[in-house]
Amino acid sequence: MNAPLLKNELKKITEAIHHDPFSILGQHRDGKDLVVRVFIPNASEVRISEGNLPMQRIPESDFFEWHGSALGMPEHYSLIWRDNAGYEHINHDPYSYLPQLADFDLHLFGEGRHRHAYRFLGAHPHEVDGVSGILFAVWAPNAARVSVVGDFNRWDGRMHPMRVRGESGVWELYIPDLHPGCFYKYEIRSRQNDQILLKADPYGQRHELRPCTASLVTGRSIFAWNDSAWMEKRRHMDWQHQPMSIYEVHPGSWQRGLEGEFLNYHELAHRLVDYVVDMGFTHIELMPITEHPYDLSWGYQTTGYYAPTGRFGTPDDFRYFMDHCHRHGIGV
Repeated sequence: MNAPLLKNELKKITEAIHHDPFSILGQHRDGKDLVVRVFIPNASEVRISEGNLPMQRIPESDFFEWHGSALGMPEHYSLIWRDNAGYEHINHDPYSYLPQLADFDLHLFGEGRHRHAYRFLGAHPHEVDGVSGILFAVWAPNAARVSVVGDFNRWDGRMHPMRVRGESGVWELYIPDLHPGCFYKYEIRSRQNDQILLKADPYGQRHELRPCTASLVTGRSIFAWNDSAWMEKRRHMDWQHQPMSIYEVHPGSWQRGLEGEFLNYHELAHRLVDYVVDMGFTHIELMPITEHPYDLSWGYQTTGYYAPTGRFGTPDDFRYFMDHCHRHGIGV
């Protein structure tokens, strides 16, 4: 790539308007040699860990480059960089990874026939060649650029721009060395008017409690279900001919704690199941338990269809509630 063209491409990344950051960042052939290029604002120096290779700053920019032989350079290399405050960081370069979403998933999704889109859209723990991280994916067909922003990159939309997967409208980015528990959103630049929008993840599995609005990366559940007896009984049950008595309840207002606080899912499980069993009900119908911003809406202003509200605990706490109901013969 000639110097004027490269300068223009770097300018687009700096201004967060580049639609294909992988064409500039990461590893690229430069004749017979290899060039590794990274963009790290707030870095005073950067090295490639494998071989302790110093990268050179492109003058008057936050880009760093290394030129050399491709021999010995791993596909997924680590960067050691020191920030302007003197703290040292080490992480694998996200722009050294190939696309991770399966073409088959994107094909079905594009046809409107994917029945499990929540399994690849959103933020999910992922591993590539022994390196663990988080794979982010969001559908934004009218976006000119999408970035993952969060507490791990100072909410800077220039740091982790995503790649778009063809005409699918799906943007993805695998960020290695990132772990569950971090807060994030998507920064989206509109294709129509260049407006910058900051959005929570529509497929997020957990969100901050109001008034905060960020999504929260959730790890794989380690909850151990104990309702196998009930599940097996249900499998052989002629449920269409069984009597049903349903107790409809809103978890946030059914009962409160001594100081007016919400009960958590564990407390609800024991108090509510005991009451329902004593009253002779066979099922509990929960009013909306998905995440929502306003307590008095009772959950009917849903902001996270895949996230049980954090008002009453974590997703595993909600699993405990379900499990406890089943173990006492109560359907939910």
